[in-house]
Amino acid sequence: MLTSLVVALGAWRWFVFGLLLLTAELIIPGSVLLWLGIAAILVGFLAFLFDPGWQIELVAFAVLGLAAAIAWWRIGRPADETSDDRPMLNRRAERHIGRVFTLEAPIVGGEGRVRIDDTSWRISGPDLPSGARVKVAAVDGATLLVLPEA
Repeated sequence: MLTSLVVALGAWRWFVFGLLLLTAELIIPGSVLLWLGIAAILVGFLAFLFDPGWQIELVAFAVLGLAAAIAWWRIGRPADETSDDRPMLNRRAERHIGRVFTLEAPIVGGEGRVRIDDTSWRISGPDLPSGARVKVAAVDGATLLVLPEA
C-alpha cells in the first residue's frame, strides 16, 4: 500500500520527503537533515524536468546530500569560537591568575572564600587571617589556589 502511494506521487514524493526532512530538522536540530531536505527537494525538481529512473534519483539524492553536507562543513559552519580579543572569555577562573586580593574571611584548614567583583570564589591555600593579601597562583577546576602575597 505504501509503495503504491509512493509510486502514485511520482516526482512529488521528493518534495514530500524533503519537507518531512526539513520539519524533522525543526524538531531535532543539528543541520544535517536541513541539507538532506534541500537535496531531496532538488531531486524533486530534477524528477520533474527529466523524469529519470528511481535509481538515478537515489544516486542524485545521495550525491547532492553529501555535497551539501561537505560544503556546509567546509564553508558554512560557524568559525572557531575562540575570541582573539578576549581569550579567557569562557575560562573565568583562569582570568584571576596573578591577581592579588584581600581576604574578607580567614582561610581555615586550607579552604576559604574570597569575593571577586560580584562572585564569591572558593580558595585553597595556607591558613591565613582575614585581611591578609593573597595572590592567585593557579586554578583547580573552580577553586583558586592562592599563596600569601610576597
